[in-house]
Amino acid sequence: MTFRTVCLTCLLLLACGLFGALAAALGLPMPWMIGALIGSALAVAVFQNGPLASYDFPMRLRTGFITLIGVMIGTQATPDLLSQLQYLPLTLAALIVFIACAHAGNVVIFRRLGGYDRTTAFFSGTPGGLMESILLGESAGADLRLLTIQQFLRIIVVVSLVPAGLSLWLGHPVGSAAGALPGETAQITAGELLLVLIAAAVGLALARLLRLPAGQITGPLFLTAGLSMAGYIDLHVPFWMIATAQVVVGASLGLRFKGVTARMLRRSVWLALLSVGFMLILGAGLATGLHIATGLPFLVLLISFAPGGVTEMSIIALSLAASPALVSLHHVLRILLTVVELTLLTRVQTTRQTAKVPSENDPPRR
Repeated sequence: MTFRTVCLTCLLLLACGLFGALAAALGLPMPWMIGALIGSALAVAVFQNGPLASYDFPMRLRTGFITLIGVMIGTQATPDLLSQLQYLPLTLAALIVFIACAHAGNVVIFRRLGGYDRTTAFFSGTPGGLMESILLGESAGADLRLLTIQQFLRIIVVVSLVPAGLSLWLGHPVGSAAGALPGETAQITAGELLLVLIAAAVGLALARLLRLPAGQITGPLFLTAGLSMAGYIDLHVPFWMIATAQVVVGASLGLRFKGVTARMLRRSVWLALLSVGFMLILGAGLATGLHIATGLPFLVLLISFAPGGVTEMSIIALSLAASPALVSLHHVLRILLTVVELTLLTRVQTTRQTAKVPSENDPPRR
């Protein structure tokens, strides 16, 4: 990492932290992440043809803070989580229904209302598996610019709408300085901080060894959750660490607007709003049915079906103390199932196209 990158990153994070503090003062939901996202997006709008033209957010820094988020979520795991897992077959079945219906509905939205070609609409409409969708879509001939911005907007819109909707429903800003962030008054000793860092590093190494999906967060999460439920560790992560992690994640999300034209953004944003609104209504319906069938909290189930990224939705669950480990597990499963569905459908489509192409040795048709 060059000296210029270090300086730009420090300035960006400082500005995003100030926007997070302003958002907290205004009582906005999830202020540190949403405020940082807004600050980063504004920085892109003003400086993308200047200092930020050749700047890329250091992914190692983002990965490091995501591993800390995994540890934070793991510390929230309790023995009650084991009793909730008995309903996993039902919630897994509902996830399969959600993925199939969400993908099909999104394809209609992007194809019929957005005017996207069939391939771009298909890969833009996946309710998860961002990088897999982009990579497979590129090889299949999708419009990479539209596909990329649509997939990132899915996460950004969910991260923006879900906390706002929950704030209206609950009657107070979620994750605000006045609200529900766990550990807000917790203190951490040097020894405990060292333990958090070791758990993050070991969890990330295990995730890479086992090739876990979203390994930056799932590895430390599963490791810390197991140790917490077994009674080996009892950590309480302080508020400043959670807020700092949110600022880093928000800043990196806002930079995704770099290179996007105003015309493309106008077109993509309203399609993303339609798509995300459709998926949230679908998820809320399934969450209602599961709540009646299992007794699991509706709020936990709703966040579990919200089609955002694993990291972002886990932060929201962590901020609400809404069974973050269970929510994270469902989002990992959502991504796994989406990737499986996407891969299978892509192979079927490729096989059909290959079958339609006549071989040079085939006899001429009459």
